[in-house]
Amino acid sequence: MSAVKQRVAVISIAASASMAAVKFAVGVAIGSIALISEALHSSVDLIATVVTWIVVRVSDKPADAEHHYGHGKLESLSALGVIALLYILAGGIVVESYSRLREGVAPPTLTALPFVVLVVDIVVNFWRARALHRTAMETKSQALEADALHFASDVLGSFAVIIGLGLAAFGYAWGDAGAAIAVAVLISILGLRLGKTTIETLLDRAPEGASEKAEAAIRAIPGVVDVERLRVRMVGARHFVDATVQVPRTYPIDRIDGIKRKAQDAVTGALYDADLTFTAVPVARDNESVRERIMVIARNSGLAIHHVTVHDLGGKLTVSIDLEVDGDMPLNEAHDIAHGLEHAIRDEFGADVEVDTHIEPLEPELPHGTDAAISRVETIQQALSRFAAESGAIHDVHNVRVRDTDAGEIVNFHCRAVPSMSVIAVHEKVDEIERALRRAFPSVKRVISHAEPAR
Repeated sequence: MSAVKQRVAVISIAASASMAAVKFAVGVAIGSIALISEALHSSVDLIATVVTWIVVRVSDKPADAEHHYGHGKLESLSALGVIALLYILAGGIVVESYSRLREGVAPPTLTALPFVVLVVDIVVNFWRARALHRTAMETKSQALEADALHFASDVLGSFAVIIGLGLAAFGYAWGDAGAAIAVAVLISILGLRLGKTTIETLLDRAPEGASEKAEAAIRAIPGVVDVERLRVRMVGARHFVDATVQVPRTYPIDRIDGIKRKAQDAVTGALYDADLTFTAVPVARDNESVRERIMVIARNSGLAIHHVTVHDLGGKLTVSIDLEVDGDMPLNEAHDIAHGLEHAIRDEFGADVEVDTHIEPLEPELPHGTDAAISRVETIQQALSRFAAESGAIHDVHNVRVRDTDAGEIVNFHCRAVPSMSVIAVHEKVDEIERALRRAFPSVKRVISHAEPAR
């Protein structure tokens, strides 16, 4: 995109230089203040275009250690500088034109040449204005937009000069100076329009409709509860968006990170080019279950819990929890942790909540272990198959693995059950097999089963 902007700017430089030189030479030759004014206007456009070419090369540089938001503001600053030049030129044209009107300077010497030059100038500037405006809209470049407005004013200015020279040709001596004043007025009007847009950007005024588009894009992402606050500002062609977004407090960090990535993609798609700062605020949802709320309490306390069971006994809530702590921790310390968790749960649900906490040693994340001998695996598999047959509901014990660890043997196995059986019924039957295996083999520390529907 930077190459496109630079190419358009370079073409504008060549066109501005050639047309300004021709108009100035013809204006001096025939003594037309209007044509000279238009040539000076084109000269300012040439200066503006050179500045634009330099600026777009710098403004597209990425952010660095000193410019965290990139270099896009340079385009706005260059646009202000060009506007200042235009107003200085407009003031000079008005002063000179008024002087000629007051002193009664002789009208210009007219031939077909100035009209031919002006028609060519109109065609060239119209083409340049369209090309620059199209590129400015595509790249969101204020510098190119300023350049496009300059060339658009050149088109209008050339028409004004043609009218002024025509009036002079019909004997109205004031026509040339009047046309020059008209050029100055056009310059002032277009400068005011561009100045308003540029100043709004420098003051970080949110682009029209950008906030609504960004918020709608974020709200459409699954998992977003609400958007608390959203701010948008422009730096060059890029939208910088700050969003404070509510997400369910029960979501894990990796899921929230996924929402953030989707939000960045959605906002970029809505605004063409965007840099999103996403602040996630965890909130409680109305449909949170009691179990989810308890898991949040434990997670906020940095505790590992599992097997949370909740019962409602006619208006009284009972909660049972398995709490994992360091196995080498003294009992009094572990009890204090459990007591703190129970107190936090009662603060959430009421003092009359009945809470029982089962304290157990935390399993090491990476216990040292080795695969058991094949003969041991075969013995365990035979025992599991026998216990499954006795259950009357579980069969086809397969994929049996036995590992020896420092804490004891760990057994993993797969089995099959009738597809129509409920999860509770299958779980109860598999639990019976696991308990029977541990009774038969006291060295087995843990049994992990995986039930599959029968084929």
